[in-house]
Amino acid sequence: MNIAIYGKTFSPEHLDYFKLLVGKLEEYGCRLKVWKPFYDFISDCKALTPTMQPFSTPAEIHGNTEFLFSVGGDGTLLGSIALVRDSGIPIAGINLGKMGFLSSIPRTEIVAALTDIFQGKYRLENRSLIKLKNPEGLFGDINFGLNELSINKKDSASMVVIRVSVNGCLLHSYWADGLIVATPTGSTAYSMSCNGPIIAPDSQNFVITPIAPHNLTIRPIVIPDNSTISLRIESRDRQALVCLDSRSADIDPDTEIIVCKADFDVKLVQRINDNFFSTLRTKLNWGVDIRN
Repeated sequence: MNIAIYGKTFSPEHLDYFKLLVGKLEEYGCRLKVWKPFYDFISDCKALTPTMQPFSTPAEIHGNTEFLFSVGGDGTLLGSIALVRDSGIPIAGINLGKMGFLSSIPRTEIVAALTDIFQGKYRLENRSLIKLKNPEGLFGDINFGLNELSINKKDSASMVVIRVSVNGCLLHSYWADGLIVATPTGSTAYSMSCNGPIIAPDSQNFVITPIAPHNLTIRPIVIPDNSTISLRIESRDRQALVCLDSRSADIDPDTEIIVCKADFDVKLVQRINDNFFSTLRTKLNWGVDIRN
């Protein structure tokens, strides 16, 4: 079985967990392809094994890889989307970070999780993506994200005005520090920190959430994900900041930004007993009350 491994870096105290992961994969007879920058990091950690081979482009794993293991936190898993793209390769997140909404396999359960996966005791959860349709090429050919697209002011003093239309109909001109258009997956990320609603992964929605709006009557709004959303920035600054998951770029005001749902999903590996609601209870400490 061919397995791809993606990561960035990890703390020295997590090295043994990584070695455990690799050791178990090798016990199952897996051939391991490791993202080249991560391969170099592992080499510096003296954790390379003979089964590991580096790869440098997404094309090298498309069509010949059964799983991609993302080793790190949720930010690392977001980065792995750029490698998987529309290939359909399932992503299994090994959580060496803190929150672990997306990287759902705790480092202390690596052995048990791998046993489940190789015994077929898992399910694949489809997650929709948001696509930047215009301006083309702002993020190269990685014009999609799993969590959100956001617009942020660059000047620490000035607000921005963001005019938003949905399917050609004016929604509102937001006076705020910025604006977030989030997928259901992204509803538990930046949007939630700005008081946006939590949306179940299969809800087929976007949520538009303002960042520190000046008008207190403005609230987040949920719309169908088959909508086309147009955003136009009015700002005293010469530029604003557009972010697509972990990528960011400057953009000139008055540029029309158009976003819509991407035409492909990504697949996340979930253990049979894990689900979105149990993750919410665990990660957000719901029910941590003496009455429960």
